[in-house]
Amino acid sequence: MEEKRLERQQVFAGKILDVYKDTVSLPNGNVATREVVEHAGAVAVLAIDEQGQIVMVRQYRYPMQEVMLEIPAGKLEANEEPLECAKRELEEETGYIAANWEKIFSLYTSPGFANEVIHIFLARDLQYVGCNPDDDEFVEAFKASVEVTIEDINSGMIRDAKTVSAVLWWKSQLS
Repeated sequence: MEEKRLERQQVFAGKILDVYKDTVSLPNGNVATREVVEHAGAVAVLAIDEQGQIVMVRQYRYPMQEVMLEIPAGKLEANEEPLECAKRELEEETGYIAANWEKIFSLYTSPGFANEVIHIFLARDLQYVGCNPDDDEFVEAFKASVEVTIEDINSGMIRDAKTVSAVLWWKSQLS
């Protein structure tokens, strides 16, 4: 059932992703075209405070043209380990550092056309040290209970896949 790449043409080279047009041979012998987005990968952090509240961020997402509620997240830099990226992003976006870290799972964001993988971490034993967002990042950190966050997911207020996945995972751990 595998497809074999016969030819690759780079269509776009960007700061956070590259786009390719691949010609592939199909299992039945036919040839097809695949458009592929290559991304370095990312992390997301499910940060839980001592009261069991989730540290979230509110930020405008240009591609969606809306403000979204999400767990802190960010793109991996070249040769950066996912845990180091997670620690950096949590502090930059929320002002928190964590003493206890656990990788809980990784997920593919859009396997039909992109190779992006997001590594999801659980962060506990939080300490506030002050925010330090990137120059082009405008985020507002806040805390919400698991129950309110689940209500926001069920109502459609939270539609971000990494956030939905991480919060539902956490809810399953509490049951």
